[in-house]
Amino acid sequence: QVQLVESGGGLVQAGGSLRLSCAASGRTFSTYIMGWFRQAPGKEREFVAAISWSGSSTYYADSVKGRFTISRDNPKNTVYLQMNSLKPEDTAVYYCAAKTGPSRLWRSDDYNYWGQGTQVTVSS
Repeated sequence: QVQLVESGGGLVQAGGSLRLSCAASGRTFSTYIMGWFRQAPGKEREFVAAISWSGSSTYYADSVKGRFTISRDNPKNTVYLQMNSLKPEDTAVYYCAAKTGPSRLWRSDDYNYWGQGTQVTVSS
């Protein structure tokens, strides 16, 4: 069982930056692949980024590639999402999630555990 708590959301102007954090409970954090998803009003939840158990491999949606960076600190049981050059279309509730298997990282249905989400609002 893993409990996830996101933080770091807020209101930022276009072009600005935010860093989201997701703190996980439990001793087995390093055995989970971690992902970030987001959901804007009236839209489906979409994949943003994922990171492998060790942090050596990362994956990004095309819409955020080159602007967002996912990382993890296993001793601290924390995964991060550094978001730069933010755009109004990045406005959404951002969720972190954990899964055990290495496949289909972009599929939200394959993730076993979810945080409660943190709101990110980018003003133009």
